[in-house]
Amino acid sequence: MKGFRLSALALLSAVAFVGLSAGYAQAAIKVQTVAYKQGDTPLEGWLVYDDAKQGKRPGVVLFPAWMGPTADEKGRAETLAKLGYVAFVADVYGKGVRPTDTKGAIAESSKYMKNRPLLRDRAQAAFEQLSKNPMVDTKNIAAVGYCFGGAGALDLARSGAPLKATVTFHGDLVTPTPDDDKNIHGRVLVLHGADDPVVGPKDQEAFKKEMSDAKVDWEMVLYSGAVHSFTQKGAGNDNSKGAAYNEKADKRSWAELVTLFHQVL
Repeated sequence: MKGFRLSALALLSAVAFVGLSAGYAQAAIKVQTVAYKQGDTPLEGWLVYDDAKQGKRPGVVLFPAWMGPTADEKGRAETLAKLGYVAFVADVYGKGVRPTDTKGAIAESSKYMKNRPLLRDRAQAAFEQLSKNPMVDTKNIAAVGYCFGGAGALDLARSGAPLKATVTFHGDLVTPTPDDDKNIHGRVLVLHGADDPVVGPKDQEAFKKEMSDAKVDWEMVLYSGAVHSFTQKGAGNDNSKGAAYNEKADKRSWAELVTLFHQVL
């Protein structure tokens, strides 16, 4: 009887260890720093994936807000990896170019908003970097952009990149070349604050018309009480400043992204 109890205890311990090990395996999220280039410009992004998964899986290019790659984008990429995607956080500004304040972010992002061909080239470089990774199913790639990164994601789509979906969170929607909208493949989802003063009603209406004229499969979701940067906790909670975090809009918008990805990727 004593031997039986010991054997049973050993079996339970083994089962517990296997379960624990499985849990660790499921959470084996890897973040790799990746050096790549656009022309002669060195860039540095993050590749994020679940090392426990096998075989090819959908890929997502993530374009950061105007501060460049930060912990916010890395966290979003890790969440995507847990959902089964290979995420690549793009570097638009260049290796080592990381603004530390609003003034610096305005200066850097303005360079690319004034030179959209360069922004498009940087976006395409990130797409190509992700596409050549052996883990990625190149028939199932999406682009996501936050704020300034929304322009990068949309410009990538406008370049004709074979994307299944393009998603922007409080993104910049304006383009100097609306005729390029006809090159967009896949679905476009715009997640936006209803009270956003940065990309306001005029820009939104122009975007809607451009998308419809180009016969793009698009959707726009507006969140009441939300202004610009509603997904970024560092933006504070004062709507009067024009940019503020909104937990409800943050959670609801992420759920919209997950639903779309489940449908198309």
